[in-house]
Amino acid sequence: MIKLWESLLSRLGIRRGGGRRFFALEARLYTALMELAEQEHRPAEEVHADMIVTALAQWETHGELYHRWQSLSPREQEVTALTCRGFTNRQMAARLGISAETIKTHLGNTLRKFRMRGKMELQTALRAWDFSEWDQ
Repeated sequence: MIKLWESLLSRLGIRRGGGRRFFALEARLYTALMELAEQEHRPAEEVHADMIVTALAQWETHGELYHRWQSLSPREQEVTALTCRGFTNRQMAARLGISAETIKTHLGNTLRKFRMRGKMELQTALRAWDFSEWDQ
């Protein structure tokens, strides 16, 4: 858990300071934090704590999504990537040389594994992922 915490703080650009619970921010992040705190009329420490809580939640979500991605078959990954790239079932079927019904089956399997109900939910959950390698 400590390594995860240190990794997250490093990614956020936060360096651990001398005390047990003190972290020194780089000047750029410190300035941004102070400006945000001023805009929100809240103490900087409170804004900082909220940002870390949010980052940890995003980190956990990303890890869970990646774990589910790894549970997909190569074909399900391909169908998922093309779905997230905005392809229709017919377009994917033509591109992959399989039937639209097979695409529907792969997509159904993917949605079940991701515990989602539809394409839009899947696209929203994975919108930050880079699927450009499937453009070829």
